[in-house]
Amino acid sequence: AVYRAEHAMLQPPTSVKTLLPEKTTDATVALFEREVRLSSQLNHPNTIAIYDYGRTDEGLFYYAMEFLDGLGLDDLVKHYGPQSAARTIFLLRQVCGSLAEAHGIGLIHRDIKPANIMLTRRGGQYDVVKVLDFGLVKATDTKDEMELTVAGSITGTPVYLAPETFNDNQAFAPASDLYALGAVGYYLLTGGPPFQGATFAELCLQHMQAPPQPPSERLGQTVDGDLEAVILQCLAKSPTDRPPD
Repeated sequence: AVYRAEHAMLQPPTSVKTLLPEKTTDATVALFEREVRLSSQLNHPNTIAIYDYGRTDEGLFYYAMEFLDGLGLDDLVKHYGPQSAARTIFLLRQVCGSLAEAHGIGLIHRDIKPANIMLTRRGGQYDVVKVLDFGLVKATDTKDEMELTVAGSITGTPVYLAPETFNDNQAFAPASDLYALGAVGYYLLTGGPPFQGATFAELCLQHMQAPPQPPSERLGQTVDGDLEAVILQCLAKSPTDRPPD
């Protein structure tokens, strides 16, 4: 559960995220604490800031983070349709900055999707991106990290998951975040994800085998060639065929 709150002394608006009591177990608390610990290492201006965390007198685990007044990229496209190439580039570059810092210290987001990318305003500047929900973040050098997830489960949002992660939940790497980033760029440009399926199995199969339709073909109009090429490179089936960073 997420609440709007304010600091008792400084009084800026904040968001406070808590574990729902009925879902609190040793495993969920461990995941929640890991989210805070790893996310607090990130200070890129396009990554949501973590202020504090702790437990209430009743034992409820919480953390306080930056309050954002804006809308997710999913709502941006739902309300206003496909975005221009220039705006898409401007937004994606900011997401790249956030991910570059995370990847640089060995962290992988694992759930990059439009709903986890907020568009807001800061200091009079518009179209400021904030990357949210590092709750699925993975430390690449922590061998025991996967023990905190449900055995055999798929972590992330299937519409934006890289194909190598469907069969192996430990295959997440920076390249899998870049695949998701390419899918987000595709969504911004065309108004829809690169693949859709009536069933989970059908969606998995498309991610693993079907080539994405170029955005220009999906839209039926010319799209900036360099942007289209980068998005399609991010959506390459093999991680080694995607951009190196």
